[in-house]
Amino acid sequence: MERLIISDLLKWKNAKHRKPLILKGVRQVGKTWVLREFGRRYYENTAYFNFDEHEEYRQFFETTKDVERILQNLMLASGQRILPEKTLIIFDEVQDCPKVINSMKYFCENAPEYHIACAGSLLGIALAKPSSFPVGKVNFLQIDPMTFTEFLMANGDGNLVEYLNRVDTIEPVPDAFFNPLTEKLKMYYVTGGMPEPVAMWTQERDVEAMQEALSNILGAYERDFAKHPDAKEFPKISMIWRSIPSQLARENKKFIYKAVKEGARAREYEDALQWLVDARLVHKVYRSTAPRLPVSAYDDLTAFKIYLADVGLLRRLAQLAPTAFGEGSRLFTEFRGALTENYVLQTLLTQFEVMPRYWSQTNPPYEVDFLIQRENDIFPVEVKSGDNTASRSLRKFKELFPEEVKFRIRFSLDNLRLDGDVLNIPLFMADQTKRLMSIWIPGSSAPSPASV
Repeated sequence: MERLIISDLLKWKNAKHRKPLILKGVRQVGKTWVLREFGRRYYENTAYFNFDEHEEYRQFFETTKDVERILQNLMLASGQRILPEKTLIIFDEVQDCPKVINSMKYFCENAPEYHIACAGSLLGIALAKPSSFPVGKVNFLQIDPMTFTEFLMANGDGNLVEYLNRVDTIEPVPDAFFNPLTEKLKMYYVTGGMPEPVAMWTQERDVEAMQEALSNILGAYERDFAKHPDAKEFPKISMIWRSIPSQLARENKKFIYKAVKEGARAREYEDALQWLVDARLVHKVYRSTAPRLPVSAYDDLTAFKIYLADVGLLRRLAQLAPTAFGEGSRLFTEFRGALTENYVLQTLLTQFEVMPRYWSQTNPPYEVDFLIQRENDIFPVEVKSGDNTASRSLRKFKELFPEEVKFRIRFSLDNLRLDGDVLNIPLFMADQTKRLMSIWIPGSSAPSPASV
């Protein structure tokens, strides 16, 4: 498989002021594989140390802060060769090793010639502990589930990826590309972007094995819930996790604590929910009261929506059978388009630095699915799970905020085109959103009528 994060790792390797790297990502998202593959491609050799498999290695970090001595001990114990600049040193499963994480400070200050990358599950939880965080002494990268583009590459559809990357005008996608891309996107909804389920489909075409892989990942996550330091939070985390499909099935997708358990209150469950957010197993999207900067200043902290880390995991957790793949556009519209919204959020997270928000009002009811920040502008985003592209809420949003709204975006099963100041992006082009926005922004040279 090809992972696009390899290019970011290469930038890190070549950076003038490179620091030890911490690669964050949920369990089974491909952290270990991508680091070892990166080492294979760009270094003379890789020295790999797994602190879960070899707990005895942790002792080397507890007895000294001398990095040369630490490396000598690791080399002698493992028989692995470590050379400055030429060896990629991988410290894996470091989430329960605060001394290892803290040692990155000394590698940064005293031995910057060594290239070190750390990985581990639940690192977001581990790094929340002040004692283990080497402030300012590490670089961070986040690896998320495979994007639809990466899924296409894994599936042998390099021609479709090349077409998408070559689109440089806002004009309809020819049927020869539109139709197969729509079908491939359905399959992506089924498998999601976790590497093992993707491999079960793209390499084996084994739906049963793909289903089992997704179930195993969900099971591994649920076992991780027990790692919360407060044992009484474990059932609460599980209940929140299990409630997410039903939360997203609601007309108003605002997270409701009472949907977790009858009579549940925010103060009883907010720590459990925050654990899931810190672990990056779920994404928390706040309601914004206005499209202004800084976006955090306009957050309504009492209203938010919750999405899963991966659309395939959401489908499996919701117990939606893969057979929906062959039922027209059912996958796109299932439980009020929740799969589609989850997919769009996933791809926006990989392209925009600021976490998206959403906007809504109750009387009368309007809702804009996401607000995204590009540079110093905020753009409303509507997600349509079918090809009905009536945009009532987008229109209302512009009426209310005419000065702030320069440009609106709609994702749907309709073709690539401009409707006035609304850019309609086919769902299968969501990975291209940021690039498509740069092709035409109101105020720059407007596209010719022929391309509209």
